[in-house]
Amino acid sequence: MTPKEVLREWIDCFNVADAARIVELYADDAVNHQVANEPIAGKAALYEMFANEFAAAEIVCIVENIFEGPYWNGTILSDFADAVFSM
Repeated sequence: MTPKEVLREWIDCFNVADAARIVELYADDAVNHQVANEPIAGKAALYEMFANEFAAAEIVCIVENIFEGPYWNGTILSDFADAVFSM
């Protein structure tokens, strides 16, 4: 996979709250450090973090200006308003 394909897959997994699939995109010894939290290391810990976060709230990731414009759930959107109001 190219880096862009990995990022698109990560966003798609995140937006459907698929903790198992998103963790498969990480290396076995990956470290995820969110600014507000302590670093999380390894796939098991990453899975637990994502599963807990997905269970706690409905969250989505919208990325702008990385794929020729805003990108959400497999679609490049024509403008940011489409992203906000199509959810």
